[in-house]
Formats: sequence, C-alpha cells, structure tokens
Amino acid sequence: MNRRKALITGINGQDGSYLAEFLLAKDYEVHGIVRRVALEDPEHRLDRILPIRSKLALHTGSLESLSSLYRIVRLVNPDECYHLAAQSFVGHSFEDEFSTLNTNINGTHNMLAAIRDAAPECRFYFAGSSEMFGRAEEVPQTERTRFHPRSAYGISKVAGFELTRNYREGYGLHASSGLFFNHESPRRAREFVTRKITSGVAAIVAGKQKELRLGNLEAYRDWGYAPDFVEAMWLMVNRKEPDDFVIATGETHSVREFAEMAFKIAGLNYLDHVAMDRALYRPAEVDQLRGDYEKARRQLGWRPKTSFESLVQLMVESDLRAAGIERT
Repeated sequence: MNRRKALITGINGQDGSYLAEFLLAKDYEVHGIVRRVALEDPEHRLDRILPIRSKLALHTGSLESLSSLYRIVRLVNPDECYHLAAQSFVGHSFEDEFSTLNTNINGTHNMLAAIRDAAPECRFYFAGSSEMFGRAEEVPQTERTRFHPRSAYGISKVAGFELTRNYREGYGLHASSGLFFNHESPRRAREFVTRKITSGVAAIVAGKQKELRLGNLEAYRDWGYAPDFVEAMWLMVNRKEPDDFVIATGETHSVREFAEMAFKIAGLNYLDHVAMDRALYRPAEVDQLRGDYEKARRQLGWRPKTSFESLVQLMVESDLRAAGIERT
C-alpha cells in the first residue's frame, strides 16, 4: 500500500513543523515548499525542522509564482495539501499592507489554482484566523459570525477563506478552512506577544535586560497550544465532506494575565518589570476574541487538551532552558 503524500506550505513555521512531525508519525510521505534561500541557510531558515530534515522532501518555490507551484504540485501529486504559509504577524501588516495582501491573497489563489489543475483529487486545507472576525458583533465567535477584520492580515485571510470556499463550491475541490484562534508554543516567533513575554522573562532572569515593554495589556485572546490545533487540520482534511471549523479553547485571557503568570512561574512580579508602551498599540485594536469550538467537537471529535496555565509554563520553561537557566 502506497504511503499518503502531504504537501505543506510554510513547513518551517510553528504550525508547519508540528504538522510535519504529526504526519510523519502517521507514516505520511511529507513534502514542503520553501524558498531557495532557506536551503542555502538551513540552520537559521529551517531551524524548526532540522531534527526531521532528513525525513522530508523539500521543494523550492514561491507562493507568488503560479508556475513554480504548478510544477511542484504536478511533481509531488499530493493526496493532501496544507496551505499554512503567509505573512502572519499582524503588527507588520499595518506597516506593509501591500505585501501582506499580495503575498497572502495571491499565494492562496495560486495554490488553489495549481491544485485544481494538477491534482484535483488532492484535499486542501486553508489556514484561516480569528483575526478575520476582528471587531466581532458577538462573543464567542462561531462559523456563522460575520467577519469584520481590523488589519490587512485579517482582510487577506477573509479573502483566502472566500477563495477556498469558491473553489470548493465552484470546482468541487475537497477544500476546508480552519478558523484558528491564537495558538502558541515554544516555537512561536519572538515578535508575537506571547513569545515576546516568555523570552523577555528568560532574558530578565538571566540578567540580560531589566524591562519588558508591551502594548495593550487589556487585549483578550483565546490562546491554545499549537500541537493540539495541528491535529484539527488533519481531522478536517480527512473528513468525508469538506467544511469550515472554528478551532479554539473557548477561554479568554488578557495579555496582562499572560505576563503575570509568566513572571510568576520564574519567581518574579510582573509589575516590577513590565512597562506599557502606547507606541506598540495597533492602529485598529481588536479587544476580545473567543471561539466556540462546539461544531469541531461534534463533527470532528476534537477538543483542546492543554490548559492556559500549562501552555504558559511550557513556553517559559523552554525559554529559560534556552537562556541556560536550569530550574530545580
């Protein structure tokens, strides 16, 4: 029996690396799309997948080039495609709206078009985001909540969602979208607030800095653990009928709560080290996002496994170890 083949865009991102490990454990043949510069500097640009690099087949291509994606899809002929790559840092999307919109919208469109033409039986997953809801008119948010994005990133994800639904309804692709709320881990990039906090805690404990500057401490988010969420992608793709699902924890916590808990784990009081900086506020803030994953629970059998407290502890302890600090 032939092994199932999966193609992942954004394979070296937080989600892509966990997904690759998850699929390898299920005996998939795992392929990834990367830029050529990543293969030239793997220690920095492929750092999250270096431990499994020998088990992966990596292909050079660009999301902005339909011809390169078509070539890869035709070569691999995947059974499943997970489109995770995007310019995903919301703060940056305010600074460079044009590249965020171009990369995220055109990349998704090109990927869908390549699948439709070169591998129409391939099952497709699009990585949506809670930022699509933005200034939501209801809390919690469900699959039926109207979108009101507040950033170029959120707008680009709404466009990708609609493109995915259009290819499902118009061309018969098995194409699903995951409306994923915030999901974190020790592999989160340092510019994201959760990792900024935990790496800042480690730097303060190590004596490398004294202060951590943060933006809106009263922003509330629904924070889960990335490996839990990756399983939901696979469940969606392997469902008989394609559909869209909110994946969340159903709980919200503020940035202030996250910081307070992270410093407490390290034996510190956050009030002694955290400074609020209005320059770090978003131009259009999203105050509260909380997802209702009831549909995923009923139809996928999915539920979050990792508590907020466990998530923060995992991240803090990982950054402390990385800073050479061993806890007893």
